[in-house]
Amino acid sequence: MNKHAYIFPGQGSQFSGMGKNLYESNASAKRLFENANDILGFRISDIMFNGTDEELKQTNVTQPAVFLHSVVAYRTIEAPTPHMVAGHSLGEFSALVANQTLSFEDALQLVSIRAKAMQKACELVPSTMAAVLALEDAKVEEICAAVQAETGEVVVAANYNCPGQLVISGSVKGIEIACERMKAAGAKRALVLPVGGAFHSPLMAPAREELAAAIEATTFHQPICPVYQNVAAAGITQPELIKQNLIDQLTGAVKWTQSVQAMVADGATNFTEAGPGKVLQGLVQKIYKEAVVEGVS
Repeated sequence: MNKHAYIFPGQGSQFSGMGKNLYESNASAKRLFENANDILGFRISDIMFNGTDEELKQTNVTQPAVFLHSVVAYRTIEAPTPHMVAGHSLGEFSALVANQTLSFEDALQLVSIRAKAMQKACELVPSTMAAVLALEDAKVEEICAAVQAETGEVVVAANYNCPGQLVISGSVKGIEIACERMKAAGAKRALVLPVGGAFHSPLMAPAREELAAAIEATTFHQPICPVYQNVAAAGITQPELIKQNLIDQLTGAVKWTQSVQAMVADGATNFTEAGPGKVLQGLVQKIYKEAVVEGVS
């Protein structure tokens, strides 16, 4: 049996005008947007539809905006039947709404808390991320470990996006040293990214406590299908384990390549990306060339 996976993008896929078509053409979408405005206490829809790139880049806006667009896009699909779901980093919250582990309202609250906690953590230590292209995963991990051991700076593999594309995360100095070594080791590129901090690294530990408390206080329901979680790269259905993996995700790596491989091994042939952009569709095709991919935005 061909299985259908629904996947949800993370931070970085936002753009001015996102979701406006859904708001204007779909009454239930409009209700969700207005509900989100009430929950957040500001009109995020106005920023999504008309905001500048600078306004959309603020973490407290970006994360709820991408989550909101993704859930609204998913809800416009007629009778979706997900056999499995997954989300890239922030996208995991959208996935948990799609498989009914979390209510829309609870998930939005958690995303807002997560965004603010991450922003605070970013302000504590100057930190960043860098994309490393065309270098073996094992070599990237080896260089990160060597830089940490020699300098005491934090540098870790953070996002396994697809074969030959890995993002590293850590202190500004650590990332600079690692990038030079990656290039010397044969990486096609080692490029510092325009992000606010070292997501998915130990430097996010200060945010973890705040998010953990909020997650523990939230009701997680029995899902209708497995969620392939970033830190586990396996289909999870137990609510308590889903909670723990969601907490661990802040400081742990996003194993996207491994998650897609696990979904394929479990029968996924069709992948639908719900939300802004087409990044995940491209990554899925690089991981599994035979995949049938489409997007809903």
